[in-house]
Amino acid sequence: MLDREGAQIQHFAVKPSTVVNLEPMKQHITTLAILFLALLNLAQTRAQTAGSAKTKLNVTRDIPYAEPADPRQKVDIYAPEGAKNLPVVFWIHGGGWQAGDRTNIQVKPQAFADKGFVFVSTGYRLLPDVDMGTIIRDVAKSVRWVHEHIGEHGGDSKRILVMGHSAGAQLAALICTDDRYLKAEGLSLAIVKGCVPVDGDTYDVPAIIETAETRLRVHGMPMPKFGHRLKFGNDPEKHRDFSAVTHVAKGKGIPPFLILHVADHPDTTAQAQRLGAVLKDAGIPTRIFAAKETNHTRLNDNLGLPDDPATKALFEFVAESLK
Repeated sequence: MLDREGAQIQHFAVKPSTVVNLEPMKQHITTLAILFLALLNLAQTRAQTAGSAKTKLNVTRDIPYAEPADPRQKVDIYAPEGAKNLPVVFWIHGGGWQAGDRTNIQVKPQAFADKGFVFVSTGYRLLPDVDMGTIIRDVAKSVRWVHEHIGEHGGDSKRILVMGHSAGAQLAALICTDDRYLKAEGLSLAIVKGCVPVDGDTYDVPAIIETAETRLRVHGMPMPKFGHRLKFGNDPEKHRDFSAVTHVAKGKGIPPFLILHVADHPDTTAQAQRLGAVLKDAGIPTRIFAAKETNHTRLNDNLGLPDDPATKALFEFVAESLK
């Protein structure tokens, strides 16, 4: 072919660049990566399983502690297989004295069984079907039943630790300071080796009533139809009588306390400090633990989980209390 000026144009065959197909290599690398991650995950799982073997539990539910028994007047017992003469955790659920039940226990039974405890979760009748005094007497009756029968489930009736969350924290603290309730059941505080109220706001009932109602009043908000004032009897004398701080005194055999609370909750923090100060003034060994980066529900839900700071404080406390 000639160009416009007659020059001959030569055509050269240009070979395309050599293209390397990388897809098989990519698939091979991906397969190796997946296999490596799977092996790593398997190794981690085996290590965790080996390091956290779970104790087998014998579970007995719906045991009545009163005759005739209301459906809520029952306990559930979680005992390690082969348990014999083990210390006992007596747990009281929360729910504002109006709700909740003894199944609200999350991982606690397994966590305590792994540490060598028998775990008992108690129910009790609720407001408004019964009054506050009846609720407290239900808990005391439950303690009596546990003291009399826990040996049949591998527990030691003389080594009981009383614990509870929220409303259960108030009940636990009161049972362990106002000895009249256990005395009415033929018992003394000597059987209780430690008390752990968890994020309660009613160790000093008059104080929380004044705090809550003042907050509502200054903000122009209506008073609750069934707040603490009415739940505790709408009587200043009853309010004082249902407050653990009222009954703390030297020489009563009050057990050591670990008071757990949410660090940035103003009401439960104030109440924890108030109860702790009264206990310490009476010479009762007391520790207050403020749980950070948590809330009222999560603090309770996480008790028993590995690496949970409040759980670490809890197990340190029970170990010291049982020495």
